[in-house]
Amino acid sequence: MSPPSSQVTELGLHARAEMAVRGVAIDPPRGVTDLGSVIPLRRPGGAGPSADGHVLVDGLRTTVPIVDASPYRLRDGRLVRREVDGGVTDMGVAVDTVDRPAFYDLHTADGVSYEKIARLHGNDVLATTVVQTCVRYGEDDRCRFCAIEQSLDSGATTAVKTPAQLAEVAEAAVRLDGVRQMVLTTGTSNGRDRGARHLARCVRAVKAAVPDLPVQVQCEPPAPDDLAALTELRDAGADAIGIHVESLDDDVRRRWMPGKATVALSQYRAAWDESVRLFGRSAVSTYLIVGLGEDPDELVTGAAELIERGVYPFVVPYRPIPGTLAFADGDPAPDPDLLADVTARVAKTLQAAGMRGSDQAAGCAACGACSALSAVGG
Repeated sequence: MSPPSSQVTELGLHARAEMAVRGVAIDPPRGVTDLGSVIPLRRPGGAGPSADGHVLVDGLRTTVPIVDASPYRLRDGRLVRREVDGGVTDMGVAVDTVDRPAFYDLHTADGVSYEKIARLHGNDVLATTVVQTCVRYGEDDRCRFCAIEQSLDSGATTAVKTPAQLAEVAEAAVRLDGVRQMVLTTGTSNGRDRGARHLARCVRAVKAAVPDLPVQVQCEPPAPDDLAALTELRDAGADAIGIHVESLDDDVRRRWMPGKATVALSQYRAAWDESVRLFGRSAVSTYLIVGLGEDPDELVTGAAELIERGVYPFVVPYRPIPGTLAFADGDPAPDPDLLADVTARVAKTLQAAGMRGSDQAAGCAACGACSALSAVGG
């Protein structure tokens, strides 16, 4: 007999929380020495709280750090835990890998590898940072969890993706690999629109090439006297928008995001409210990161206030990513039990409000890979 659905949900939440925080090690099949062939789709760094292995956990998109010392291991399509006594416990969770997409092998008309223009996330989400530099990347302004310019320095991507390049890659990804949604984010520019207008040009080009592909855009709040940039994003064809605050605690913001903390929370609220008016309730989202030192109860309360505004709070753990300031300082990931507790409480509020990530047309919440919310119906 199958376990009740509530038990499956609880197993899914705790397994995803454990994997998100502690990562997984890989036990390759006998005779296999190339770990890249075990998890073919990987993203080692970049903007935001990313991780570097993309898998499906009980069918749900999931990103996990690959950590050799983790007690959690991927073995023969199952998640297992290595016990202190040497025993192995099957966690009751199936893990499927995602194949390397075919579009990665192509090049744009101007000779750039498609893989440098946009990446596959999960099994059907195309994502890219359209401008891979940020005015807040100086040592004193940088978000401590972000490595947006590291992938540029390593040659893994290009500084600016043109609308024509993005349209070309999006069309191929849909045709060859069944991509079903796209996320366009950007480093912050010096302009009062914070980069929104270049995003609008990119959306317009993508929609001209693949009109039915849902697109989410992500940017900082435009200046208070330039909220019209949000209308331009909607008019260009964007289906959803993410305006990511990461924390609603100003002390936490000043420590972790000193540059972004100069943008008052009132500006975020104004941009969220205008975006809800333009895009609709639940088509607007923001990241909330567990593990930055914010009081968990206050984080949950803040998430409830966002939900009341019509903004989806995408709850994710802080992940120590090489190349970030926080990683260099040794800041640890949060306790998995804390992550699971906060996620469960926020999910309950989302359910009461009738908001689910899976109902969104495109974006991080629609993908769900970096959060455990989808494991508990959030």
